[in-house]
Amino acid sequence: MEKELFRSAFRSIKGVPFAVTYWDGQTEIYGSAENQDIPFRIIFNQPLNLLEMLSDPEVMLGEAYMDDKINVEGDFSELLNLLLCNEEVFKNTGSHGFFQHLMKSRRCSSAVKQKENVEVYYDLDSDFFKLWLDSTLSYSCAYFKSPEDTLDQAQLQKIDHILNKLHLQEGETLLDIGSGWGWLIIRAARKYGVKAVGITLSHDEEEKTRKRIDHEGLGDQVEVRLADYRDLAVEGQTFDKILSVGMFKYVGKDYIPTYFHCLQKMLKPHGLSLLHTITRSIESPTATWLEKYIFPQGYIPSLREIVWTLPEHSLHLIDAESMRQHYALTTARWAENFEKVTDKVRERYGEHFVRMWRLYLWGCSSSFKCSGLDVHQLLFSKGVNNELPLGRQS
Repeated sequence: MEKELFRSAFRSIKGVPFAVTYWDGQTEIYGSAENQDIPFRIIFNQPLNLLEMLSDPEVMLGEAYMDDKINVEGDFSELLNLLLCNEEVFKNTGSHGFFQHLMKSRRCSSAVKQKENVEVYYDLDSDFFKLWLDSTLSYSCAYFKSPEDTLDQAQLQKIDHILNKLHLQEGETLLDIGSGWGWLIIRAARKYGVKAVGITLSHDEEEKTRKRIDHEGLGDQVEVRLADYRDLAVEGQTFDKILSVGMFKYVGKDYIPTYFHCLQKMLKPHGLSLLHTITRSIESPTATWLEKYIFPQGYIPSLREIVWTLPEHSLHLIDAESMRQHYALTTARWAENFEKVTDKVRERYGEHFVRMWRLYLWGCSSSFKCSGLDVHQLLFSKGVNNELPLGRQS
């Protein structure tokens, strides 16, 4: 039964040809292989439990790869591209739907839970991320002016792209919600002469950023705090400009209005805010494997969810820019870098961990190429602001 279910799905896939070797040793070729190379082969080392497969196929298949029940020879990224481009085939295969998501519960994130989620993920420690991120340790979508740009160039270009949109002026105050390892707030202070505050929920990020601020001699201009954005709103702190890059997925569906309420309280009249976040085309729960292993309690909002909420808090949308292709390229670079250091990662964390992150990084790149995932930079003001340039600044 299990074999026939897989065979039925594989026969319906359109795209590059590929091979499958089943647990009984039989190998079959799917797709048109005439005069074409076969870029990858899927190897089933053992049968998979049908009941588990139908109850939550995404988690089951991900775990099967992580546990060496399934292997892949050849181009791993090509496999994921093909699966995502044929997603409807898998959703519609079998009485329960092969990749049908059954988890319907809504995700939310209290302040305590959000802190726990960030600690699980980002407190892996910076040594892990140093192995495959760029020198700035930026863990968000880069901005490529050319596909030939290095990852370092693209991440610095992303920072400048954001800061330029905020029209920073010397002496203004800037808040970075989820400030990572501090490159953005330090660059803002250096380049524009602003007073910048970064907040994070990661002890490692806070410690490393504080050391960089001291090293740069910017203690009178730049501050980093281990704090939640809601704490600052309660304290009554206000800023000329506020930005957030890559942390919005931790806010939670139920807390989206809370985030913008706090933002509205912290922004000075006519102040600007930029939100850089992953979005999706329609509302849906977070993928179950992704939530279980990578983003506990994470929620990726739709673009319309965000835009719909802004007017309720006197926030006026000024500019929206899609960066989907930039993130597909960014995550592909991360995955390529990760593959170069898998021996080091395996030595410290084990093969299971290596397979989990390989699946995640290459899966991200494929998702931004083939699915409804996107990244948007949204610029908005508190109240109407008529003092801005008439066009987008490059």
